[in-house]
Amino acid sequence: MKTLVIAEKPDMGRNIAAVIEPKAKNARTYIEGENYIITWAIGHLIGLAEPDAYDDKYKKWNIGDLPIIPDQFKLKPNPKTKDQLKVIAELAKRSDLLINACDAGREGQHIFCLIQQHLKLRQPVKRLWISDLTPETIRKGFEELKDGSEYENLSKAARARSEADWLIGMNGSRAFTTKHNVLLSVGRVQTPVLALVYDRQKEIDAFSSAKFYDVEAFFKQGDTEYKGLWQGERIQDEEKAKAIAAKVKGKDGVILSYEVKDTKEYPFKLYDLTLLQREANAKFGFSAKKTLDLAQALYEKHKVISYPRTTSNYVTEQNIPQMYKSLDQLRGTDYAKLAEQADKKFVHKNNKSVCNPAKVEDHHAILPTNKTARNLAPDEAKIYDLIVRRFLSHFYPPAEYKMHTVMTEVEKESFKTTVKQLLSEGWKIIYADQKKDAKKSRSKKGKEDEDDAQPEEEVTTPFHLDGKAGVRCARSEAKEKETQPPKPYTEGTLLKAMESAGKQIEDEELRDAMKDSGLGTPATRAAIIERLKQVGYIVMKGKRIVITQKGKMAVEVIRGAGVDLLTSPEMTGQWERRLNEIAKGIASDETFMANVKKFATMIISKVKMQSRVAKESFEEKPGEETKPARSRKKTAKDGDGTASAAASAKPKAAKKAASQKTAEPKGDANEGSREATQPGASRSETRTVTGIAPCPRAGCQGTLIMGRRGYGCSRYKEGCTFVIWKDQFGVSLEPEDIASLAANGRTARSFHVTGDGRERQGALVLLDREKGLIGVEES
Repeated sequence: MKTLVIAEKPDMGRNIAAVIEPKAKNARTYIEGENYIITWAIGHLIGLAEPDAYDDKYKKWNIGDLPIIPDQFKLKPNPKTKDQLKVIAELAKRSDLLINACDAGREGQHIFCLIQQHLKLRQPVKRLWISDLTPETIRKGFEELKDGSEYENLSKAARARSEADWLIGMNGSRAFTTKHNVLLSVGRVQTPVLALVYDRQKEIDAFSSAKFYDVEAFFKQGDTEYKGLWQGERIQDEEKAKAIAAKVKGKDGVILSYEVKDTKEYPFKLYDLTLLQREANAKFGFSAKKTLDLAQALYEKHKVISYPRTTSNYVTEQNIPQMYKSLDQLRGTDYAKLAEQADKKFVHKNNKSVCNPAKVEDHHAILPTNKTARNLAPDEAKIYDLIVRRFLSHFYPPAEYKMHTVMTEVEKESFKTTVKQLLSEGWKIIYADQKKDAKKSRSKKGKEDEDDAQPEEEVTTPFHLDGKAGVRCARSEAKEKETQPPKPYTEGTLLKAMESAGKQIEDEELRDAMKDSGLGTPATRAAIIERLKQVGYIVMKGKRIVITQKGKMAVEVIRGAGVDLLTSPEMTGQWERRLNEIAKGIASDETFMANVKKFATMIISKVKMQSRVAKESFEEKPGEETKPARSRKKTAKDGDGTASAAASAKPKAAKKAASQKTAEPKGDANEGSREATQPGASRSETRTVTGIAPCPRAGCQGTLIMGRRGYGCSRYKEGCTFVIWKDQFGVSLEPEDIASLAANGRTARSFHVTGDGRERQGALVLLDREKGLIGVEES
């Protein structure tokens, strides 16, 4: 009897065979040697059966037959790959030991377990768990095979994810489709991701731009010239801005303060898959799916990078020797010049920005291997270049700067200057040949964010200033600016939002902490975005993601049914965390599934009570295509292992559709509901409007929606001018404060407020229900 090795794909199987059975015979669908037989799964050979496998009545979609909740889930081989499944079955009869060599992750584990379950394989199992396909790693992996039982919890998590997806996908899609007579695809992850795009578009639509003015002054002291930005409340009066500019022009001034501080900038983190996808989208316009496919080819076909479907940006101490070997290999390639200047002393076990075992779970960060890259396709080379440069940057010292911060006063007007003086390029020399592109990118970003950003000038020449000497304002000008709406999502920025479950988290440590509760996994996020395109919920306009009318209405009818949890990114992220906890053995898969079944049942009961929305509401208006979001320019394979799912009211169409993720409910499904049905609409034309609270303005039927700088009415296009600015009296108002003001006329909490030259404690109250003016009610 021999040992049967089951890899996930043919390339992987051949790579393994070349190491453990170099003289083996290739039989096309498997490779057989003296001790091992190596074969492969070609991805998912088996999936969960369609509903009609349980009862013929499910061939027709009928909301009265829902929910569909099997006692035991049935498996069905993929008809396209059934021959390969038969090959595995026959080979297993000649084997007394199985080695699971599928991808080292949740879905790879699931692929093997389904084969094992369907074919009723009873042999003992060992697990190959490796992060790259170099001969050294494969050889070491076989020397350190784990017992299959060590991955039982991972198997439970994979099965729970798959079965839960089926329950929500099948029941949710069939329920909403039959109720509204429109093909609607519903899923645990795809729906909240769609809701992210929907809510961003609502913010953009509700945004009202406003002009403001910056006053810039250019100062001179000896041979030194520098620019300062006027400091004070934002100027909305053009005449006032021009008056300040005229007042200081040609006048002498003094330096109120001058601080110089040495700073260092360290290399950016090593890549995980999501970060790689984001950067490839920003730099090359690659879709998330394209980047994943390219990275997978670099891993499987060329074997020049480590396992790409990773969530980690760090390595362990054991990876460092391999990193040294990869660096040595690069010294004989086109990266020779950069590799020769690299110094291994910067990468060591105490460098926590590189080596942080606590932040490495299944796989370390994406790294180049010690195999030389040859014959890469142009796009493959671009992804490889990103990975290699990021890798090399950590073998260089930090970039060093002097930060000069100057406050200048002229005619009692203050101006702030920040100058960033480069002392040493350090790791940034890696990107010196790309500086022109980087400057363009920074310039564009600076223009888009100019209403918020404090200008920072970067110089390479010495900057000297005598803090005790005077200066002269050589010239000044008032510059007209315009507030900008939130940016439409690109695939890159949507991936970032998915990673942090929709939260706008800038702090890297907090964002890292959210990774376990993101929407989907790095391996599945690309497929989720592709799914939204396939079902007609979003379209691409250049790099921008634009939601279609069908996508908008899908979110509105789901929220309108009272199943907000299905559109909640944060809540769905917590469910993903629960799956991770199951994989770690600290949560119960049975409890998870019991809750999912309750949630599926609740969805059906809610949808049955919902009024049907007119079919025309899901269609683009005649003569209009889905349009990209407003211009910012100023004018003067399935997700996470997909269960087949409902996507059409017709059985044939249903079989083609694929469900996405499911949900584990927590609390009341109505909790946090922010929908209001427009009064006066007929039952067939009920329209759902999302928002924070009903608009307080008398007679207005709109709702309050958050914009970039304030909370305005959704009916602003119809003339409603109600707005409450976010930042007032020294505090920043949150949506719950606005909801309380709108409903009760005062905030539920009190604040430490400033204004009128004094400080006090009190609640904020709504003084004017027409315009949104607020005041302070001292406590």
